[in-house]
Amino acid sequence: MKFKVVLEAQDEGGYTVYVPALPGCVSQGETAEEAMANIREAIDIYLESLKERKVVLPRIEEREVAV
Repeated sequence: MKFKVVLEAQDEGGYTVYVPALPGCVSQGETAEEAMANIREAIDIYLESLKERKVVLPRIEEREVAV
C-alpha cells in the first residue's frame, strides 16, 4: 500500500509527519529521514490495529485544486 504523507518542519527543530488518509496517524523525527522512517512504523502499527479490531480502512479520494 502507498499513502501520501505531509512532512512539516517545526520552528523549534525537527519534523512532524502525518497521514491524511489515516486520522491520528502522526509521528516526528529530528531529521526528515528519521520522521519518514518513524511514520512508516506508525502506519504499520495503525494498520495492524485496524486489522485486529476488524475495522475497514476508509476509502479516501485525493484530488488537486488549482487556486
